Formats: sequence, structure tokens, C-alpha cells
Amino acid sequence: MKIVIVNGITGQAGSILSRQLLEKGYYVVGAKRRTSTFNTQRIEDIYYHTNFKVEYFDLNDASSINRLIAKYKPNEFYNLAAQSHVKVSFDVPSDTMNGIINGTLYTLEAIKNISPETRFYQASSSEMFGDNPNMPSTGFNETSNFMPASPYAIAKLAAHNLVRNYRHSYNLHASCGILFNHEGEYRGETFVSRKITKAAARIKYGKQHQLELGNLNSFRDWGYAPEYTHAMWLILQQDKPDDYVIATNETHSVKEFLEYVFQYADLDVNKYVKINKIFYRPHEVPILLGDYSKANKVLGWKPQTTFKKLAELMYDHDLKEVMKSG
Repeated sequence: MKIVIVNGITGQAGSILSRQLLEKGYYVVGAKRRTSTFNTQRIEDIYYHTNFKVEYFDLNDASSINRLIAKYKPNEFYNLAAQSHVKVSFDVPSDTMNGIINGTLYTLEAIKNISPETRFYQASSSEMFGDNPNMPSTGFNETSNFMPASPYAIAKLAAHNLVRNYRHSYNLHASCGILFNHEGEYRGETFVSRKITKAAARIKYGKQHQLELGNLNSFRDWGYAPEYTHAMWLILQQDKPDDYVIATNETHSVKEFLEYVFQYADLDVNKYVKINKIFYRPHEVPILLGDYSKANKVLGWKPQTTFKKLAELMYDHDLKEVMKSG
């Protein structure tokens, strides 16, 4: 039985990936930060699975990461933990950057020194491309220039380069997935896609009367999270470590997502939605579009869920949740 460590187990990607790995027959060790609230809603259905175990760790504590690597000597390690909210990273830049950069560095060091056969996956981000005005017409790819526009993106780029450095310096099987927006039913409710679908469901059910949003003119490449976590696994199954853009090669604005969700819910956007500048970022990224052609060619991966289907899946899920709560 292969052993895998997934840090950030209580997040969207970590919880989805863990289910997929359990279905493939892995023994999954889910690493999470200790908090005063248990925060395990996303993994309640697998928490007591025979082949699943939760361990505590901290991105800024090298000893906790060394302990996990030494204890399990995993076949694979998925580095997904981070303070991942871009807007929040402007408010807590030190915490965001220290966690992402140190956590990646400590893990790579632990693998190099304790378990060099472990295959390592780094969650890189489309935010690293930032406000680069020279986006190719086909979208950003693995060779495009990075111009990060937030503390989160800057930290992710530093971690991305650490992985490339350790891969070449120490011959580690260390790869990066440069994932564009991956959304779904487990997306955090402070992220704009889930904020919209949750609010629409609550408004539809009479539990909410207004939705406040920031910049509606940001364009993003939106994909379905379970397909993206499958791509993470595919990346680590390759004989040769490498970096891959995972995207849909389509870009849509926040306004488009909002209008389609409200149309699908039969709600009037103008009646319920208000713009509040407090939700604007200090440094906006106007457009992100990804070119996944390398992932398609090498991994055989391509997105399956359309932009509209994604919005429908998320809204239908949230409506059921709101109705269930009574």
C-alpha cells in the first residue's frame, strides 16, 4: 500500500484529493494545523476511514515536518497548505509569506535528507502570472513570465522556484502544478465563486437579502476542483518531474459568473447585489487565462466541466444545504 501525506487536509483541494487517493488504495495521512475549532467538516465522511489518519503539523515548524517525513517516509507528498486568500494576504503578508515559503523549504529539506525517494507536489498558482500585460492569445503557459501582484503570489513564486531549484540540485522528483481557479462545492465561503452561489441560495430561500461584492470586472479561468486534484495525482505518476499549467483555456469575469448564477436561480442581480470597495484588492489582477496544452499532451488531461455547469453544480449544492438547514 502506498503512503501519501497531504497537508492542508481541511481545505478544498486537500479534502477532495484525499478521497480520490483513498479510492485508489493509498494510505492517506492528512496533515493539519492545530486550531481551537476542529474544522474538519470537509473530511467528516473519511475521518474514521481505516486507511486515513490526521496528524498535526505547522508550516513554520521544521521539526513537525521532519517528524512526519521520518515517521511515514511517504511515496508521495502533496504540499497544499497555505493562507490562500489573495485579498487577506495583503492584511497578513508576513504570515502568508512565511508559511508558504518556509513550509515548502522545510518539506523539501526533509525529503532531501530523510526520504529522497518521496515524490513531491507543489501547489503553485496562476496568481504568479499577476498583472503581466503580455499574456499570449492562447493564455499563460509554463514558459510565460511571472509578475506576481500580491504577497500570496510573491510567496507562491518563491516556493515554485525553490521546487525547481531542489529538483535540479538534488535530483528530487519534485513537480509544480500551476493551477488556475479551481472551484466547487467545497470551496471556502469567503472566495467569490462560493460567496455568490451561497448567497444566491440563501436569497432564494429567504435567509439573506443582499450580497456585497468587490471588482466584478476581474477575468479568471474557472475550472472544477475534482478534475484539478486528479491532475495533481497524474503529475506525480510521471517518470520525469516537471511543471504543468492546469486550466480550461477560457476566461470569464466575476460579473459573468454572478449573472449566470442569479439567472439560473431566477433572481434579479440589480435587486440584491451591491458593490463595496472594501472587497477590492490594493493591486488588482485584471485577467488570467491558462494554456493547458502541455498537460493534455503529457498527462492526457483536459477539463470536462463547462463554466455554466460549474456554476450550476455549486448553486444546486448550496441550495440543498440551505434547505437542509431549515
